[in-house]
Amino acid sequence: MAIDLPILLRAYAVGLFPMADDRAANSVFWVEPERRAILPLDAFHLSKSLRKTVRADRFEVTADTAFEQVIALCAQSATDRPTTWINRDIEEAFVRLHHGKLAHSVEVWSYEDGERHLVGGLYGLALGRGFFGESMFSRRRDASKVAMAWLVARLRVGGFTLLDCQFMTPHLASLGAVEIDAQTYSGLLGDALSAGADGAAGASAAFDALDSLPDAPAERALRSATRTVSGPVSGQLIAQLITQTS
Repeated sequence: MAIDLPILLRAYAVGLFPMADDRAANSVFWVEPERRAILPLDAFHLSKSLRKTVRADRFEVTADTAFEQVIALCAQSATDRPTTWINRDIEEAFVRLHHGKLAHSVEVWSYEDGERHLVGGLYGLALGRGFFGESMFSRRRDASKVAMAWLVARLRVGGFTLLDCQFMTPHLASLGAVEIDAQTYSGLLGDALSAGADGAAGASAAFDALDSLPDAPAERALRSATRTVSGPVSGQLIAQLITQTS
C-alpha cells in the first residue's frame, strides 16, 4: 500500500520515521527511538586515513545523480545483513520525495578497468534545516565514510543544523555521531524546523549550495589533473570545509 507523503512528512516533523520488518513486508510501522543518534555538523571525525582518502580524490562523489540506484542498493541484502527494513513501499515513497526535491542522495563512484561503478552512497530527507539520514551502503573500503564526509560538508555549506542518524552504530560513532535523549532531540528538531530569520515558517536550508561555490583556479587545476574529482570542489576543499570552525 502506497505511503501517503503528507502523512510521512508530518511524521518526520514530530520525530517519527517508517520501517518495515523486512524487504518483503507488506506494511510499515512508525519508530520514535528513546535514544537518538545524531552527528553534530561541527564534530565530524575526519581521521588521518580518511582525510588522506578524501584529499586524494580516490573516488568521484556526486549528489542526486543516481538516487534510485542508491536506495535500491541500500535495500539489498548483504553478508552481514540478510534483509533490510526498506520495503517496496518505503522505497517508492522516497523516490517520489526525490522527484519532489525533498529526498537526496550522495553517490560514490570508482573507475575500474575503464568503467565507472557505483560503490557507495547514502540517502535521506531534507526538511527545513534538518537532514534525516536513512541508509547507506559501501562496496569498497571507506566508500560510505567518504559519502558521509561529502554530506557533512554539503550540509554545513547549505545552512543545515541537524543531521539525524536515527540509531547509533559503531560505524557512525567512529565518524563522530552521539546519542541523545528524546527530549533533547525534540528541541533540536524544533529548532531545525522553526521559522528562519525572515520569519518564514519552516525556512529551508539549501542542499545544493555546495554546487554553487566559486570555481577557484586551484580547483580547476585539480579537476584537469584527475578524472575523479567531484562537482565544483575537490576533496581537499571538502576536508577544509569539514574541519573549519564556525
